[in-house]
Amino acid sequence: MVPEKREDAAPDRGHLSLQGDCGNCFGLCCVALPFSASADFAVGKDAGQPCTHLTSEFRCGIHTRLRQQGFPGCTVYDCYGAGQKVSQFTFGGQDWRQAPETAQQMFEVFPIMRQLHELLWYLTEALALQPALRGEIRRALDETERLTQLGPDSLRELDVAAHRQDVNALLLRTSELIRAKARRKNKENKDRRGADLIGANLKGADLKGANLRGAYLIAADLTDADLRWADLIGADLRDANLTGADLTDSIFLTQPQLNAAKGDGGTKLSPSLTRPTHWSHRRGQPDTPDPIAST
Repeated sequence: MVPEKREDAAPDRGHLSLQGDCGNCFGLCCVALPFSASADFAVGKDAGQPCTHLTSEFRCGIHTRLRQQGFPGCTVYDCYGAGQKVSQFTFGGQDWRQAPETAQQMFEVFPIMRQLHELLWYLTEALALQPALRGEIRRALDETERLTQLGPDSLRELDVAAHRQDVNALLLRTSELIRAKARRKNKENKDRRGADLIGANLKGADLKGANLRGAYLIAADLTDADLRWADLIGADLRDANLTGADLTDSIFLTQPQLNAAKGDGGTKLSPSLTRPTHWSHRRGQPDTPDPIAST
């Protein structure tokens, strides 16, 4: 199954408009979000507290060596364009340092906007993949876009969980229709939604059309696995070994998920995704330098 061309989606909803643009953001992910000291972050900080590496120009002072400094969690994060939307649209280009009275409000709005932009990304995918539901998907896209244009006070009061639930029901239907063909060819039950597959040996597994939504695949061995038409929305692929795996036509697979995994030149991807530069070129080769460091 080859996804349809994306001309039908509105130009401003393409993937390029739903990617983080740090040059037009006030470092919101480095301030608004909390993180704890762990394998992903060398130190912890509270929500609303600027990271010690955030510069006065709202740039990361260790951007080129995040992994080496113990911050791999930063290299796999994507706000889906919410940072620049909040900075330049919701707050009209007024940053929280020059207008400290807006800081708290801005930091509260950012994670809400991030959820809405993530939904826009998934709905844009769904619009391209499933013509049968095009009308419903487009209406959901329009409504989600409308919500991103609300003012700060309205965004803070928005029941984003309820909206996510409505959109998720539509994404589930989209997934079911796409995976139906793969399931007809293989009657095996492949419903592994939310499954604990941490460190699982799935080498060479036939996972075509599998439901892996929200599955924990941390450090799982998926070498040479067939993941075509598998629904991977929300699946945790941190340190999962995707060497030689076939991910073409995987459903709702995001770039951050790939960036968190391991793979090689033999890993098959859809054209809309980019092979992380820290992946090895060939099986058995050492990893190339950190993807951030090579930019």
